[in-house]
Amino acid sequence: MKKNPTFTPNSRIKAALRQLWMRSRERAFAIKRDNYTCQRCGAKQSRAKGKEVYVEIHHKEMVTNWQKIFSVVRECLLCSPEHLETLCYKCHEEETNK
Repeated sequence: MKKNPTFTPNSRIKAALRQLWMRSRERAFAIKRDNYTCQRCGAKQSRAKGKEVYVEIHHKEMVTNWQKIFSVVRECLLCSPEHLETLCYKCHEEETNK
C-alpha cells in the first residue's frame, strides 16, 4: 500500500503532542510542586545507581478525546495543501499581521 504524502498519520500527531507535553511548563511545574515525590506512596525520584526511581505525571482527568484532538489539529494546522501557500519570511509576517 502506497503512503499518502499529504496525510500525516494520527500516530505522528500523537508523538509530536507527547514531545510537546514532555517539555511543557505545566508538566515541569507539577513535578516541582510535588517535590519530585509520588503523591500516592511517597517515593522520591532518585537517579542513584541501583536505586533508580522515576516519577511521571498523570492526568487526573484522562485524555480520552484523541479523535477530537486529531480533528482539530487537521482542521486548523494540518489542513489540505490547497489551503497553504509558500511565502518568504517578510511576506508571511505581513500576511500574519493583517
